[in-house]
Amino acid sequence: MSEETYDESRARNLEALLRALAAHIQALDREGALLANAGELLKLLGDIRSELFHYEVRVTYDTPDIARHRRLVAEAQQGGVEEWKTEWNPEDDEEPKW
Repeated sequence: MSEETYDESRARNLEALLRALAAHIQALDREGALLANAGELLKLLGDIRSELFHYEVRVTYDTPDIARHRRLVAEAQQGGVEEWKTEWNPEDDEEPKW
């Protein structure tokens, strides 16, 4: 299950990685060394991009139970209720013959 979901601590770690990257870029910019460190930045961006991808995929993952519940709700909203309607009308009933 841990590979299918993205827990809060992992999300907080991703946020920290993004902030650290931003701070590193700002520091390199202050030093006038942004382009001189292009290789390092590409590696950092690649690592963070991979983690961002995992976040995007996992945060939208539906467990089998959630997927089943979504399917049931969608079916009900798409007319599943119509199947339960009948053409019966109480006035159409014949009076009981005693």
